[in-house]
This record gives sequence, structure tokens and C-alpha cells, in this order.
Amino acid sequence: MTLADETTLFARLRAACLDEWIAYTDHAFVRALGKGKLPEACFQRYLGQDYLFLIHFARAYGLAAFKGEGLDDIRLAAAGLDAMINVEMGLHVKFCAGWGLSEAEMAALPEANETLAYTRFVLERGLAGDLLDLHVALAPCILGYAEIGETLAARHAGELDSNRYREWIEMYASTEYRDVAKAEAAYLDRLMARRGGEGRFDSLLVTFRQATRLEAAFWDMGLKR
Repeated sequence: MTLADETTLFARLRAACLDEWIAYTDHAFVRALGKGKLPEACFQRYLGQDYLFLIHFARAYGLAAFKGEGLDDIRLAAAGLDAMINVEMGLHVKFCAGWGLSEAEMAALPEANETLAYTRFVLERGLAGDLLDLHVALAPCILGYAEIGETLAARHAGELDSNRYREWIEMYASTEYRDVAKAEAAYLDRLMARRGGEGRFDSLLVTFRQATRLEAAFWDMGLKR
């Protein structure tokens, strides 16, 4: 899948840590989900921890507003925060209810070590760095899910009708989500042009690679049941 041409920052970061990227986007959890063979207990564990993850994802957008250098950055972060807490969380809660998980149950869950590691890493990069550091830390999640959704939808075309995870796959394979991912890739390039330069690439790669590894660890957590 190509969200952006090879000269974009996202494409360059992805290519520079391709082994880690494949370990994340073609993880055993992802492959089992695509085949409809992932145990339901694994998916439920993932969903519960993803609810907690999304809370910290919303905090990251709040941090992005603070780190914004102008009204355009602040408006973009505020729009992301509003969408997260007033739209996306509601959709996630409704989806999880279909899998036997109430919001109260998910809110009461202890954070798994993998959830703690990933969310605090993202927030730390935003606190210690600038807006570019924060969005590079978020990129594997936003852009990786678009790649996973599109890949699974194409790989299992014609088989999804009988896949119990069809709704999840189609959500991340949708045109709407792809547009979100493409917008994030374009925003990364704008931030790089304003705050970057080739001297920053190596440090951004360290952040991107670690966030990608933490995404893979999040799938590992799901498989633990």
C-alpha cells in the first residue's frame, strides 16, 4: 500500500526500519485476525486495552495543541481531540459492546505493561521534543492501521463475509480512514519542512522505530489473552 510517494518523510522512515515495520503490520495477531481465526479472548483483551490507549491518544492531541506554534496547528490538534473524545471513543465503545465489553468494565481494567510502555513513550516524545517528534511517535499507529486494513481487505477479498472481524478490517480499510492517514502523512511533511532538515532524520528514525516496535508489542499483549 502506498499512502505517499517514496520521498515523503513517512515513506522514508518506513523504508529505513522495514524489518520492524513488517513485524508490526504482518504480526501473527494481524494474520489470525485477517483469517478470522484469532481467538475471541485475544480480540477482547486487545479491545479493552485499546480503549485505555485511546484515552492517552486523546491526551497526545491535547499536548499537540500546547506544542502548536500557530493557530493552524492548534486548530488541527483541537479538531483531532474533539473527534477523538466526542466521536471515536463513542464508536469504539459501541463496537466493544458488540463483543461483550462495557465501557465501565474497560475503564476499570488495569493497564497492561505494553499499554503503559507505548502510551507513555508517545507522551514523553511530545513533552521532550516538539510537534514533529510527537507526530512521528504517533505515525506508526495512524498510518500503520491504514496499511493493515487495506492489506487484509485485499488479501482476504471474497472471504470477509464469514470473518467475524470483518467490521474491524473494513473500518481501517475504508476510504474515510485512508484519508485520515494520508492527511497525517502530509502533515508530517509540513512539520518537517518547518521544523526539520536532514540533520533531524536520524533522531526521528529512532522515535519511529521504537514506536513501531511498541505497536508490535501491543499485538503480543493481545495474544497473551
